Amino acid sequence: MQTLEIIGFKRANLGKQKSKELRNESFVPGVLYGGGEQVHFYAPAILFRELIYTPEVHEVDLNIEGTHYRAILQDAQYHPVNDMLLHVDFLELNENKAVKVDVPVKFVGNSPGVIAGGKLVTKLRTIKLKALPANLPDFVEVDISDLELGKSIKVSKIKADNFEILTNPSAPVATVTIPRALKSAQAEEARGKK
Repeated sequence: MQTLEIIGFKRANLGKQKSKELRNESFVPGVLYGGGEQVHFYAPAILFRELIYTPEVHEVDLNIEGTHYRAILQDAQYHPVNDMLLHVDFLELNENKAVKVDVPVKFVGNSPGVIAGGKLVTKLRTIKLKALPANLPDFVEVDISDLELGKSIKVSKIKADNFEILTNPSAPVATVTIPRALKSAQAEEARGKK
């Protein structure tokens, strides 16, 4: 898992007006929880670009006025109109305490359904899982080498390796759809056999 550093500063005033002033100066207010006490801080908005706009899960070295915390991004709130980052929540990592995270899905193998002309449709881009920080994967591999035309692969088919999958086991991860041209060719073929 990749580690990013975010340098922040402690917040004394926690009111809405102070948060608005921080955002106007291109800072993002945030909170770190999961340790002994909550730490309220703010950091330059530009530092969140690599963390927010990527499907990968990153461990964060949160440096708040010289005190370093190992954390992961738990939640981010955005402005409903301009998509500006408004607030971030971080969860402090503890080696002996499992954390819940959304991890990206990575497809491996060649689907016979796709080779036959079908289209692979991704239903889930991430899988929610629970693991100790040392066992957190960068991504979860989903093998599609048995995926035929018109079939789906479900969460239950994913091999859990040192982590627990929390996403519903019956949820489809991907489906191979049958293109319209192929459907009509199959219908013509079926009519011809009668």
